[in-house]
Order: sequence, then C-alpha cells, then structure tokens
Amino acid sequence: MENKKVIIVGSSRSNGNTSKIVDAISNQINADIIDLRDYTISFYDYESKNSNDDFLPLIRSVIEKYDTLLFATPVYWYSMSGIMKVFFDRLSDLIRIEKETGRKLRGKKMFVITNSHDDELEYNFYIPFQKSAEYLGMEYLGNKHFNANKINEIKKIELTSI
Repeated sequence: MENKKVIIVGSSRSNGNTSKIVDAISNQINADIIDLRDYTISFYDYESKNSNDDFLPLIRSVIEKYDTLLFATPVYWYSMSGIMKVFFDRLSDLIRIEKETGRKLRGKKMFVITNSHDDELEYNFYIPFQKSAEYLGMEYLGNKHFNANKINEIKKIELTSI
C-alpha cells in the first residue's frame, strides 16, 4: 500500500499557529489536511442520538483513504484541544455501534503534532494518544512538539518516523 497520510487539525483557529505548522509539514510529507472546524461533530452520546452528525462519514472516509493519521493540536490547559478531545471521544462509536469500521483502524499508524509556548511537553501529555492507538490496534509512531513563539524560525520540519 502507498502510505497515504492525513493531518487532522483540532484547533480553535483555522489560521493559527497549529495551521502554520501543519501547512509546512503537509508540504514536506505530502499529506492531506482535515480541519475539524469544518465539520459538525457533537459530544459522545451513549444513546447514539448524534449518529447523524459529521463524525461517522468523516471517520469512514479517513479510514478508507489513509494509512497514517497525524493529529495536530495546540495545548490548551495542559491537554489536547476541546475539538480534538470530542473527536477522540467519538472514537467510542467505533467500538460500540460501528465495530466493523473500528476494526479497520488496526494496522494504521498514528503520529501527534503539538504546539504551545514552551519548548517541550511532559511525556504524560501524549498518553491519551498512545493508549488510544494501542487500544485500537494502531502503531504509535511518536510525536513532535513546536514552540509557537519560534514558528517563524522553522525552516524545515523533520519528522523522521513518518
């Protein structure tokens, strides 16, 4: 298989620091970009009353088209952004009501891109991503953090494990 890549962006601003980083990475690794702000995805619901929003069609499309999923999020209050958290919570649909779709994540790859106003993040920030990949049978490739104060200094972004 060809290893098609997609960067799923979860930021409250479509033209902020995260997008600047993602645009540079996308050009270098030939990845498509999905901005979660372009979709209506509601919170996880045990009764699945939200199954008609954009999540299921979006995740089906992502699973069908891509082998490597890169998740890009700014750091908000020491965690992933709210929009990214809602997206990750909705992965629960893939183990409850869309099991066949969820099984198709097995063998796919995951990478995480973050940015904040610090030079690095503590290891535990990435645990939800790592554990989600493990649970879903995905290969966690790692992560790369960027200091938003130094974005203009970035000339080339190295993502060695992608």
